[in-house]
Amino acid sequence: MTRRIHVIGIGAGDPDHVTAQAVAALNDTQVFFVMDKGSPKDDLVALRRLICQRFIREPGYRFVELPDPPRVREASDGPAYRQAVADWHAARARVWADAIEAELPDGGTGAFLAWGDPSLYDSTLRILDTVASHVDIDYDVIPGITAIQALTARHRIPLNDVGEPVLITTGRQLRDRGLTGSAVVMLDADCSFLTCPPDTGIWWGAYLGTPDELLMSGTVGEVGEEIARVRADARARHGWIMDTYLLRSATGGA
Repeated sequence: MTRRIHVIGIGAGDPDHVTAQAVAALNDTQVFFVMDKGSPKDDLVALRRLICQRFIREPGYRFVELPDPPRVREASDGPAYRQAVADWHAARARVWADAIEAELPDGGTGAFLAWGDPSLYDSTLRILDTVASHVDIDYDVIPGITAIQALTARHRIPLNDVGEPVLITTGRQLRDRGLTGSAVVMLDADCSFLTCPPDTGIWWGAYLGTPDELLMSGTVGEVGEEIARVRADARARHGWIMDTYLLRSATGGA
């Protein structure tokens, strides 16, 4: 019988971000698969457990922690980057396929809990597509609150200028292409906002929705260096960081 998998978006860090649809899927799950990324990120697994404890009415479920395959770190602007990511995803798919076959009975229901929304800069769906070519599974996707939504809500700002588009991009793309209008930047370990003109508006947030949340805003000239310093200190203290920011060029509309 076909095994069923829920991919559940669990929000940016606050358990209150979990939707009613996600709660229903949590209560429909027998086995939760989570990636073990090492001791610095143990609190990411702990928060997943906390969400299950809070919302699952009859705790008969199991957690299966999977070793995260090593990833070859290539410069994101180098020619080997995409191949390194593809190799890492393929290795993850093998680990997931083996675990699903070993830990989830035929006809059973498992789940992966995705930070934010599974559709936005998350590899879960791509990897499950590969798993489905080797294991008999069917999966659905429950959307979640994104870091972008949490960021703009905490700063109490609209995402876009009136009638204007918003780009969602990465730090590498920002460095390569520059900024026009408004852009949300994710996956930026290099503080690429520092390459923007000093009068560029920035709204930054890290660990959104958690007790460790950090927020800063102003112009790049006013707060850019301070954001970089605070970010580095927080990453050193926690061993990891998840942050995002909204940029708005000074020529944007109101």
